[in-house]
Amino acid sequence: MKLINIGFGSMIAANRLLAIVAPDSAPIKRVIQEARERSMLIDASYGRKTKAVILMDTDHVILSAIPTETIYARWMDKPEEEFKEEEE
Repeated sequence: MKLINIGFGSMIAANRLLAIVAPDSAPIKRVIQEARERSMLIDASYGRKTKAVILMDTDHVILSAIPTETIYARWMDKPEEEFKEEEE
């Protein structure tokens, strides 16, 4: 099983990941609030600003302080610098 580092020593199972999204839009903020109300929210940001919201197939919502691009690069086993070069 492949694990992805989402910051501060926290890991998630790569085969359970559905999506990595930015936390800025109103629909994602609603998803976060609904997950909090259902006790399905995991805050792995350790009090820092949330930069990525990870949606899992177990219906859990995970907050991370690592940017979405960095988590994606780790998920795809690409060096983070290589991903940034492709983006430009």
